[in-house]
Formats: sequence, structure tokens, C-alpha cells
Amino acid sequence: MTDAPIRSRLDSDTVRNALLHVFLYGLAFLMAVPYLYTISRSFQPNELLRDPRPYWIPPLVGEPVTLEHYQYLVNNTLVVEWTINTFVIAGGATILIVVIDSMIAFSLTRLDWPGQSAILGLILASFMVPYYMNIVPLYQIVSDLGLINSYWGVILPAAASPLGVFLLYQFFKDIPEEYEEAARLDGFSTFQVYTRIILPLAKPILSALALFMFVYNWNAFLWPLLVLSEQTAYTLPIGLVNLYQGNIDTPGLHMAVAILGSLPLFIVYLLFQGQLVRAVQMQGATG
Repeated sequence: MTDAPIRSRLDSDTVRNALLHVFLYGLAFLMAVPYLYTISRSFQPNELLRDPRPYWIPPLVGEPVTLEHYQYLVNNTLVVEWTINTFVIAGGATILIVVIDSMIAFSLTRLDWPGQSAILGLILASFMVPYYMNIVPLYQIVSDLGLINSYWGVILPAAASPLGVFLLYQFFKDIPEEYEEAARLDGFSTFQVYTRIILPLAKPILSALALFMFVYNWNAFLWPLLVLSEQTAYTLPIGLVNLYQGNIDTPGLHMAVAILGSLPLFIVYLLFQGQLVRAVQMQGATG
């Protein structure tokens, strides 16, 4: 008799979990429909694309899968150069942000020097300044330094992001001081504490920050558009927008462009998703 309530409770939990998973998988499928449609249309020939009836899978209607749209992008555009430029700029900005912001956050949380609270307040206050207010003076500075139409002209301003300092400050502050004290007793210098104690413990949040910053700088449009004037120096978002303007009646090409523009970000997310989930879990546990 005593096992009946337990069994019924387990059955109800099983049904509830099953319904929850069905709902979540159904929601995920609905969110994936536009992407699946984009992938399908990018491999369809122009005959199907001009048909008013939408086809999802070309072989079902007797038409072969085609790579003509991707071949056109590779052979007749600078999409390869644009992709390399974007990787260099997004990767360089991400590395600078992670290194510089982690050093700033370490100095604010682990070192004692005058004016710490003022610097932290200034960093937090910078969040209230609209980005577009800095465009003109920032462009003037970059122009005076001779960095127009160069990678550094895009990377250096992007590295001055207060978001990384704020995130890392919160995380470093929650690291127990006993770790640092034990390292000091073992003869660690301040730099060794930073590189061998703090950074390994902060690997999840650093990976999450790197992912956010890489995606942000990969999708950046306005600032690279102002700095980069030569077509060979364009980033992928700028180049693809210009490509749209010259091919207004090629939907398959547009779909292929969308796939090429988002595929690198998808790969980067797959590589860092474990660290991202772990960072969220650690932040929740410490909060």
C-alpha cells in the first residue's frame, strides 16, 4: 500500500517531464524552421526559386541539388578575402578584450591602489554613453593615427569595451582569497597569481566573454564601414550588403550569403558552448 503513492508520483513526474521535453523540442523546431528553409533554398536551382510554390527539398520534386550559388560567391566575389578580414578583426579584438579586461578586473579586485573606486565608477558610467556619440571623435583619433583602412583602426576601438571589465570584475571578486594567500606563501608573484591562479579558475567566464565579443565584432557593421574604404579590406557583413545591392533578383544567392555569414559563428558556438553553459552555472551558483 505504501508503494502506490510513490509509484503514482513517479508516473506523474515521468509524464510531466515527457510533456516538457515535447514542448521544448517542438519550440526548438519552430525556431529552427527559418534556418532550415534558408539552407534548403540555398541549394535549389533558379527554376525552383522562381516558382511561387515553396519547395523544401529539391530531390522530392525531381530537381537536383545545386552548388551554383556558392560557386558564384567563391569564384566571382571577394567573399574569401572578406571572411579572412573578419576573422582577423574579430579574433584580434576578442584576444585584446580578454587580455586587457582580465588585467583591469584583476587589478580592481586583487590589488590595492589609489583611485580604484573612481576608475570602476568611470567604467560603469561609460555604459550610459550612447555608442553613436563617440563615432566622430573616435574617427578623428583613428584618422590622426593613420589607421584608416587598416585592421588596427577597427580592432583598437573595439578593444575598449567596458562590458568585459564588468563581467570579469564580478567573477574575480567571488574567487576566494584563500587561493591567493596560499599562492603567496608558495612564493608566487602578482603576475603568477594572475596567470596561474586567477585565469585558470576564470576559464569558463573568459570563454563566455570571448564568445560574446567574437560574435559582436563579427557582426559589427557601422564602425568597420567608416574605417575600411577599400573593397578588399571589407569585413563579411559589409561585403555581403554590397553584394545584395548588385544581385536583387537572385534569392538563391541571398540564401547562400546568409549561410556563409552565419556558419562561422555556428561553429564557434559549438566549440565554446560547454564553457558558456558552465559559466552560466557558476555565475548562478555564486549569485
